[in-house]
Amino acid sequence: MVKSQILAALESARGQYLSGQELADRLGVSRTAVWKAVAALRADGVPIEAVTNRGYALPAGADILHADAVTALLSPEVARALQVEVYDRLPGTNAALRTRAADHAPEGLVLIAQVQSAGRGRSGRSFFSPPGGLYMSLLVRPEFSARQAVYLTVMAAVAAARACEQLCRESIRIKWVNDLWKDGRKVCGILTEAAMDVESGLLDYAIVGPGFNLVPPPEGWPAELQGIAGSLFTAAPPPGARARLAAAFLNEFWPLYRSFRRKDFLPEYLARQALPGRHVEVRPGRADAYGATVLGVDEECRLLVRPDGQNRTVALSSGEVQIVPEPVVL
Repeated sequence: MVKSQILAALESARGQYLSGQELADRLGVSRTAVWKAVAALRADGVPIEAVTNRGYALPAGADILHADAVTALLSPEVARALQVEVYDRLPGTNAALRTRAADHAPEGLVLIAQVQSAGRGRSGRSFFSPPGGLYMSLLVRPEFSARQAVYLTVMAAVAAARACEQLCRESIRIKWVNDLWKDGRKVCGILTEAAMDVESGLLDYAIVGPGFNLVPPPEGWPAELQGIAGSLFTAAPPPGARARLAAAFLNEFWPLYRSFRRKDFLPEYLARQALPGRHVEVRPGRADAYGATVLGVDEECRLLVRPDGQNRTVALSSGEVQIVPEPVVL
């Protein structure tokens, strides 16, 4: 607890020195406790500067993604409910959390990775996860039916959009069902996975996994992502951006999740939709792709489309859509 409080105090005074006595007085602990907490944080890799007769400081430009840094930015209610763990590298945060969930990990466990070596997106596709991004997964154990599981992605999309806007101060839209757009490019994808209890018909657990692009990769986007992928910032983000974004997402998501039955998130999800009025190619699983115009999203979070040349509405619960030019009528 003292570690988180020390880190929060230094974070709020980035670039400025706070004496050990000042920190001790502020937190109501001894100077020895301050010294031990600082030593523990430095052992964890947090770059705290220490100067005799001046005290301790975080460098103004330090990029800190540490469990205590995230926890220190959570609201008291959310901090009590969640347990945050940060790793330098994981194959995938969702995969690692599935293993922990199967081993009876409690609701509220959060895994964050600075890099994913084998990140996954929807339908088993790879998810490009270079250094500089934020890759995280949250374990929940809701009393949801499988049919209600889509609302976890919806809540996460709303929470992620709010968190991104807090950080970059620019408008974020949602591309059905699980992508966030900034300036027409994907800056976040959300992979939600769940396991069902067959006897009860309810979810045993679910994992909500947003992955955020904060900056473009130094070597540029891979060829297959050119013109598709974007980032919240075009250059270096503000200090502590990843910890702030992780905490902002959790602070936004947890209250929506706890008050799920009110569905307070649904009007905002619908209002942020980026596809209504656009012409798309619909790829409905194993069936043939077809062109359609997007009419909107209904309150069951289905995408409503009108297939080309037809006067009917199709409600899509799953599948992929990609914006394409409208067909030329000769």
